[in-house]
Parts: sequence; C-alpha cells; structure tokens
Amino acid sequence: MTDSELTILFFSRDEKAVAEAKLLYGTYCKTVALNILRSEDDADECVADALLAAWQSIPPARPENLRTYLAKLTRNAAISRWRRTKAEKRGSGHIELLLEELSDAAGSDNALDRIDDTLSLREAFNSFLASLGEEQRRIFLRRYWYMHSISEIAGALGISESKVKVTLSRTRSKLKKLLEREGLL
Repeated sequence: MTDSELTILFFSRDEKAVAEAKLLYGTYCKTVALNILRSEDDADECVADALLAAWQSIPPARPENLRTYLAKLTRNAAISRWRRTKAEKRGSGHIELLLEELSDAAGSDNALDRIDDTLSLREAFNSFLASLGEEQRRIFLRRYWYMHSISEIAGALGISESKVKVTLSRTRSKLKKLLEREGLL
C-alpha cells in the first residue's frame, strides 16, 4: 500500500488506515521511540499514541511523507512520556544530555522550545541541515533526531567515536553561528 492510498483511507475515516499504518511503519516508529525511552513497553504505547494522533489529525492534515509524519508524532509522544517519567523520578540522563548539548548551541532552552513554533527558526534550521555535508547531516540527525548514542552512531557509520564527537561539536558550533547571524539567539 502506498502513502497516498493510506492517506485516502485516513480521509475516508476507514479504520483499516490505522492497522495498515502500523503494518507499514510500526517497526520504524517503535525504533524512534526506543531510542528515546529505552523501554519496549513504553515504545509500544508511544506508537499506539502516534497512530491515534494520526487518526485524529488526518484530516485536515495531509502529510506529504506519511513515514516522516508518523515518526514525528511518535517522537513527540516519546519525549512527552520521557518528560512525565522524569518529573516522577530521575532517569539515566540520556535525554537531558542531548537537550543540554543542543541548548549550548541554541543559546537557551527557550530557543529550543521555539523550533517547532517559529517559522523563521524552522527555516534557518532546515537551511542549516541542507548546508551540511552528508556525513555531518547523518551524524547530527542520528544524535538529535533519532537520539542515538555516540557509540551507536560510530558503529552504524563505521567511524570512530572521537570523530563523531568532534563532528557534533563542530556542527553545534556552526548551528550556533547561523542562529546568531539570523538574529534568532
């Protein structure tokens, strides 16, 4: 089944849409949630939450890339779950570390919160990603979108952990300079 056929099912409010979306993208979405939560059960619940959110948001939303749309919904659900869990008790600090790394580049936590809300910041961020070389972009996205560990990134890309760390440091610095130049800090 193609994304457009699946979107048509959502628009026609056919309950098969959720089952088909889970069949096509459930494993991928679960991986996204697992990278954030490190818990199979919580990841499964986030996928279910994301599928429900898709059901509720399509229509009126008409995503061009359903896989990415579902991944974003899953990621948002996983981060929300992580924040609730963190509020209840301190965790391993995995997500805190990632957010701290990015906030150093962005200048403040407030700037990070605006990434989804401010069009100019979103455009600057997309421009930033487009300006990166393929390896830099892969490393950056694996770390800050998929929330992979340094060792997972190094293993997946066949490079040293030290190269991953240096690349991330330089990329964060480049992001900070871009945000300053655009007046977004």
